Amino acid sequence: MTIQQIYDLALEMGIDSDPRGKTGVDKFLKRIKKEYEDLSKEKKKYFDSESLTNPYGDTRIFVGDPKIEVKKVLAGIDADAAEVILADRLNQKGLGIDLVIGHHPVGIGLVGLHEVMDLQVDSFANEGVPINVMHTLMMQRQDDVKRKIHPTNHNQIVDTARLLEIPLMNLHTAWDNLGDEFMKKYIAKKTYHTVGDVLDHMMDLPEFQEAARGKNEPAIVSGTPNTRVGKVSVMFTGGTNPSKEIYIELAKAGVGTLIDMHIPEEALKELKKRHINVITAGHMASDSIGANLFLDELESRGIEVIPCSGLIRVNRKVQKK
Repeated sequence: MTIQQIYDLALEMGIDSDPRGKTGVDKFLKRIKKEYEDLSKEKKKYFDSESLTNPYGDTRIFVGDPKIEVKKVLAGIDADAAEVILADRLNQKGLGIDLVIGHHPVGIGLVGLHEVMDLQVDSFANEGVPINVMHTLMMQRQDDVKRKIHPTNHNQIVDTARLLEIPLMNLHTAWDNLGDEFMKKYIAKKTYHTVGDVLDHMMDLPEFQEAARGKNEPAIVSGTPNTRVGKVSVMFTGGTNPSKEIYIELAKAGVGTLIDMHIPEEALKELKKRHINVITAGHMASDSIGANLFLDELESRGIEVIPCSGLIRVNRKVQKK
């Protein structure tokens, strides 16, 4: 596969798993196209044309000719300067790393993080939050995230890869969508009486088992193992955490137990006040689920994957065999 084919596959799989559905993604892209068409000729020169076809502003190719053939990738949750230098060192030893793939966004992907948060409007609406309320609150949260990222040195890692001539891409929401869909379907397989029952079912997944060996297993941070579970909601995608006001809306929508990768302390305090059970699944293990589903597909197509940077590698296709 070429770098471009890997990237296109990630977008295809991410869209297939998107909480908005294919129709929702198409509507989002049409809205972006309309915004572009309404710009002046001068402003169009600075428009990010990639966003006309890619609904995930945090998923990008940064360095490398898209036509490069890839036989081996170095893949991790974070691909920063250390991973780029690691790839260069491994290549000096003859390992032949053709591409570094990170999960968390860097470069223009980090600057575009707030854009993908739009999908949370539909994701929370699917849980019963009024979509008009969700849209208003999410616009406020998107502005907050955009301001916080604006002063960061977002191109530092990209510059390192460029100078070392190491092909680099990151696949953020594309992978998170895969993990989100997987977990929603996995949790829906059973009926639960207590929060402890939910946690026990989660611990059957190898990513969480491996995390537990490193003392970083999923944890109940609101409620107890014996607390009645109520309606269970999984939130594994959407760029970054919503605001505490948005979490509160889940309580109003009748959610009894929330499963999230991680949750801000101020939001957790509000959910505790409203007696919402919360299970934090663990960031690295949760991100690894979506990553693994994609990397399984790459390996099935003949590409060797070398895991690094916190990735808990599990190949489900091999397990099934």
